[in-house]
Amino acid sequence: MSRNIRNSAKAVIIRDGKLLVVKINDDGGEWYILPGGGQESEESLPQAVEREVREETGIDVKCKDLLFVIEGVHGESFHRVDLVFACEYIGEAENPALHCDINQTGLEWL
Repeated sequence: MSRNIRNSAKAVIIRDGKLLVVKINDDGGEWYILPGGGQESEESLPQAVEREVREETGIDVKCKDLLFVIEGVHGESFHRVDLVFACEYIGEAENPALHCDINQTGLEWL
């Protein structure tokens, strides 16, 4: 079986001792994921995480250090590689073009 590999840049954003997460509701279950998403062609991973966070949350961040990598080889139609970065909270984005996931029901600081 041949599957495409998909790079994804995810963000760990901590503000006032709390972690920002995206709340998801799917198939009757509710859970939290880190903000972020797929890397586009000719886009660096830091650019991808900053763009994705802005689109999903409406906030601006500055990408910092790579923290860890998560690899998902089963359960999806593609082979997923998530690169998780520490990100500095900058503030609310001006006129963000929000593109939330279909199953996204909100954001929470945990």
